[in-house]
Amino acid sequence: MSSLHVVIGFGPAGAATARLLAEKGHSVRVVTRSGRSPEPGIEHVALDAADSERLTEAVRGAAAIYSCAAPPYHRWASEWPPLASSLCAAAEATGAVLVMLGNLYGYGPVDGPMTEQLPLAATGSKGRVRAAVWEQARERHEQGRIRAVELRASDFFGPGVTDGGHLAARVVPRLLRGKPVSTLGDPDAPHSWSYLPDVARALAEVAGEERAWGRAWHVPTEPALSTREMVDRLAARSGTGPVAVRRLSPAVLGVASVFSPLIRELKEIRYQFDRPFIADSGAYEAEFAVRATPVDEQVKATLEWWRERPATRG
Repeated sequence: MSSLHVVIGFGPAGAATARLLAEKGHSVRVVTRSGRSPEPGIEHVALDAADSERLTEAVRGAAAIYSCAAPPYHRWASEWPPLASSLCAAAEATGAVLVMLGNLYGYGPVDGPMTEQLPLAATGSKGRVRAAVWEQARERHEQGRIRAVELRASDFFGPGVTDGGHLAARVVPRLLRGKPVSTLGDPDAPHSWSYLPDVARALAEVAGEERAWGRAWHVPTEPALSTREMVDRLAARSGTGPVAVRRLSPAVLGVASVFSPLIRELKEIRYQFDRPFIADSGAYEAEFAVRATPVDEQVKATLEWWRERPATRG
């Protein structure tokens, strides 16, 4: 099997996956629109991954393509379909395994823990788009045109996760200064958090496991903890003592949404924080080797990462 692996996107998940693959001794090519300076084991290429001809050339000779890019929330409906089609075309033209990083939006609101057997029944536009992205790849896999697999993660947590806000830039730096934090939705609703290094390890694992291909799997994830429980663990480990956890009021979000396209888009997925949002990763754990990192280790590593950032120290 070729040792060239191509990672699309260099956000938190793409960067973690690219660096893990490089550590394993693979040659890694990262595709982003802007490109970057090379780093050990990683070549950065600037191109629009929605351009299927250029993407196919960048992927030629690769064992696997890792789809870790995502358009901005408010452009999902327009930008995901051409990107997904380009990824499938590149996989078909080159024979590389297409490893897609997905999420749990496609199920829509459900009662009880989410498993991969649930129908992709989302009614919101973002959930429908993400479901369609996987359905296109799955259909081509079943037709024998490509080899594809999807790993579905919940909200990211861990070193390198700065955006999203749920347990990232809006929370951890304030917590480290002993200040109260504000959260979206019910801070006491159980919630699954996918630890970023576990996401990368699972993506790398299924790329080489033929029996994983052709279906979706949930990333190995520790038992659900509420936002308040996670903040309490972070605060206890950091030594700052307990910090107050406040729910952002719908009125504040309403005003903010007038000025922010991102916050406007959150309305569709508010249910994920207003009620239990629990991913069951038992199917993956029954078949493969990667296991979720114990939550106390997640908390320790995350705090260490944030403390090393100049903005946090300041």
